[in-house]
Amino acid sequence: MSHQAQSRQTTIAAIATPAGRGGVGIVRISGPNALPIIQQISTLKEPLEPRLATFTYWLDQQGDVLDHGLVVYFQHPHSYTGEDVVEIQGHGSPVLLRALLERLYQLGCCPAEPGEFTRRAVENGKINLSQAEAVAACIDAATVRAGKQAQRQLQGAFGQHIEDLMQKLTGEVAHLEASLDFPEEEIPDRFFEQIAKQLQENVLDPIKALLATATLGERLFDGAVVAIIGAPNVGKSSLLNALSGRDRAIVSDIPGTTRDVLEIDFEVHGIPVRLADTAGLRVSDDLVEQEGVRRAKLTAKHADATILVADASRPETWEISDEVDIYLMNKIDLVHDDIPDRFMHVSIKQDGNLESLTDALALQLGDTHLADDGLLVTRERHRLILQQTVAHLQMGLDTLHHEEHMDLTAMEWRRAWSLLGSILGIGDVEYILDRVFSEFCIGK
Repeated sequence: MSHQAQSRQTTIAAIATPAGRGGVGIVRISGPNALPIIQQISTLKEPLEPRLATFTYWLDQQGDVLDHGLVVYFQHPHSYTGEDVVEIQGHGSPVLLRALLERLYQLGCCPAEPGEFTRRAVENGKINLSQAEAVAACIDAATVRAGKQAQRQLQGAFGQHIEDLMQKLTGEVAHLEASLDFPEEEIPDRFFEQIAKQLQENVLDPIKALLATATLGERLFDGAVVAIIGAPNVGKSSLLNALSGRDRAIVSDIPGTTRDVLEIDFEVHGIPVRLADTAGLRVSDDLVEQEGVRRAKLTAKHADATILVADASRPETWEISDEVDIYLMNKIDLVHDDIPDRFMHVSIKQDGNLESLTDALALQLGDTHLADDGLLVTRERHRLILQQTVAHLQMGLDTLHHEEHMDLTAMEWRRAWSLLGSILGIGDVEYILDRVFSEFCIGK
């Protein structure tokens, strides 16, 4: 039996609020028996009115009170899942919530799988798959900017854009296949050239523009690691403190104060960043310092961006390397001459304003003019699909110039259409849903 067929027959329940104690705890029920079950467990005398909060007590198997609070009924299809849904709002005690959940299981509810409420919403046509993924993104958003992007996608803007691309691609495939189905008809001059032009402008170029936002989009939710490197005593720890706005790293005139990697979380233009202050890079006989240098190099190697800090008064610290993304010349108040053009000038202790550095760092992390807070590709799954789509569209264009291979062009473009559809959940739906909802939390 498929998951969708099974979901039509079962009623599921789960705690919908985070683990731990709180003022309010919510248990969610969805399925054909949601209403009869809530009538059995509560002291309700009258049928529940849809979308009206009603006070009641909930009873255990012996008829003793488990808890009391509000119950809200959402009648199908006007609910989150498209089924009958009941939400129980009681006290946020993990013990009470678990006891309530166990009682629901006794009355016939099944434990909800991770993301099963949202999966049912997709299967019942309430939202498409890209919107379902946006639900998870709303939960995982670590910054306001990420949350706004997730909300934009949850409202359907990203899915609508994909649908528009699919519709335009359908038109081009239809024109092409018409020429294949009716070869005896006279083909207008520049027919294939016009199809290629429209495909390029209306489908391929917009997808490439969307792909250009993927670096920023994914980092809004996955975050980025930025390593601060440089010689001892150039101001790396001072930079970490200044950027984070907290006095976390020990600052000293003694070289080699930082022996290990010190990390702190903050955000740059709404991008969650883990900033790593590393040991000063130098040759040392000290075994502990040698290990610190090794860890510093390893951190820099795997970082999404690196900031090299140099001391304007010590030319030996002005190292240039292809592995460095941003060069920062500290203590510029001490020296003003012969500074390499590649370095940004700053006096960390005196400036206090590092806006130019954070702008450069945001740019390095993908916050370009292409990412104007419109639609962004925020998930690896979408990026990989769009990359494959571009490849099939391009292969179709390449074969379009040879009339004897037009059937191959149509085949490549149909594959591209199917790939775009998989973003919305069109295609091998069961496989796609299994993969996506395995990442969800229970209760959502």
